[in-house]
Amino acid sequence: MGAIEWVTEEDNYECALSKETQQLAKEELREDKNTRDQALEQIRNWIKLNPRIQNSRLDAKFLLRFLRCKKFNVPMAEEAIERYLLLRQVYHPAFNHLDATEQTMDELLSLGYLFAAPGRDAKGRRVVIARPGVFDPHKYTNADMCRIHAITYESLMEEEESQVRGFVHFADGAGVGFPHLTLFTPKEAVRIVKNGERTIPMRHKEVHAINTHPSVKFALDFGMTLISDKIRKRIKLYTSLEDAMNHKLDTSLLPKEYGGTMPMKEMIVLWKKELMEIRPILLTHDKMRVRLELYSEKAREGAVSALKQGFGCSDIGSSDSTMYGITGSFRKLEVD
Repeated sequence: MGAIEWVTEEDNYECALSKETQQLAKEELREDKNTRDQALEQIRNWIKLNPRIQNSRLDAKFLLRFLRCKKFNVPMAEEAIERYLLLRQVYHPAFNHLDATEQTMDELLSLGYLFAAPGRDAKGRRVVIARPGVFDPHKYTNADMCRIHAITYESLMEEEESQVRGFVHFADGAGVGFPHLTLFTPKEAVRIVKNGERTIPMRHKEVHAINTHPSVKFALDFGMTLISDKIRKRIKLYTSLEDAMNHKLDTSLLPKEYGGTMPMKEMIVLWKKELMEIRPILLTHDKMRVRLELYSEKAREGAVSALKQGFGCSDIGSSDSTMYGITGSFRKLEVD
């Protein structure tokens, strides 16, 4: 068998984080050179020896997004990587061909459905702005919605400063109505939220939402029950922009239309430029593969029960399943 050509090869990591961010990474994530080097080596060995992973990125920047999000807990980072690779594949229409220049994606970007403001806030975090009301549920599909989110988050996660410092989210619920809620069945919504929180390695620091319409309150309440306590405590809902400002929301990085200084159109132009720089990397993600036949049907469906159990293998006896469990067979390697 010929040697595998990985999507990206192993590289020698040179830390490019600012001094302040390195300090923050040490305090909050237990990251230092020694921890990082060891963890990267372990994860790369685990990927190469994992019979279920056919192809993945092996570069440090990609692997570190999972390690940083899991505070350098290697088994948890490994599980997140494998779940990420599996979900990309099983939800193929939503997570493949992440091309910001494709017509529908370009339209949604131009509408200002989802974009990141340029610059960083006082705590060094990027601010992500969502305007779900401009998404026409009669024109676009739920896969379109997932794809624009995937393009946005994947692009932002390429920035190492953001991997450490995390993100602030600002959403304007104006224009969101019942048709938006029919884009996903409740079961799909549960799976997306649960899998997303476990798999997408973003540190969500604050979430602010304005103009949440009473007609979707039950959906919001339902959504709140799905997310972890940690994130729920970081969500603040306001009736209006004025209400948010009265509660001292910092609007300086928001578009001019929301109390900032730069008009939204200009922000979107800058964001599209950013996406163009990262586009080639995102398109290589379609080469990442797992062997679907080695996963249980539940895991392949993204079932929440499979999330809790970790990955078992569908065609081996239960007594062997720990061996093939997501970290079982590879833990031994770490001490040898």
